[in-house]
Amino acid sequence: MITKLEDRRHSWAWRKLIEPVVRMLRHGASPQRLGWSLAAGFIIGVNPIIGSSTVLTVAVTHLFKLKHAASQIGVHGAYPMQLLMLLPFLHAGTVLFGTDPLPLEKTELLRLIHEHPLQLLRSLWMWEWHALVVWLGFAAVLMPALAMLLGHMLERAMRHPRSAVVSES
Repeated sequence: MITKLEDRRHSWAWRKLIEPVVRMLRHGASPQRLGWSLAAGFIIGVNPIIGSSTVLTVAVTHLFKLKHAASQIGVHGAYPMQLLMLLPFLHAGTVLFGTDPLPLEKTELLRLIHEHPLQLLRSLWMWEWHALVVWLGFAAVLMPALAMLLGHMLERAMRHPRSAVVSES
């Protein structure tokens, strides 16, 4: 009979996100450093420039001497949020900088591609840049809070190892 705990261990999220972090703790990683690493990965993972997360994570983990593996776990865990947050970041950028809204209708995009492709590229870059500025403000506020929360949770997991049981197989 499979208990709920055993069933949870076999889920993708448990195997790919939780178990590796618990193993790092068991191998002596600092909960605070792991918390900062996971938070950095998550925050970088939701940035509005699709495809830039891995390069940014490598640079940040190297610069701040964080755990690269933990940051990558944060990035991969954040990927669904990156897709969900892309349009809100783009919209917030247009509001903050007072630019024209992003044309999201297929007919408008096709018209711009055919009639003004360079103007469309310039506009896309501007919208991405503005969204990146909004994301930086979001990151500056949320990352320290998330790092402290994760560090506290990981410290508790170390003090109460039965709540963070991981199979050794």
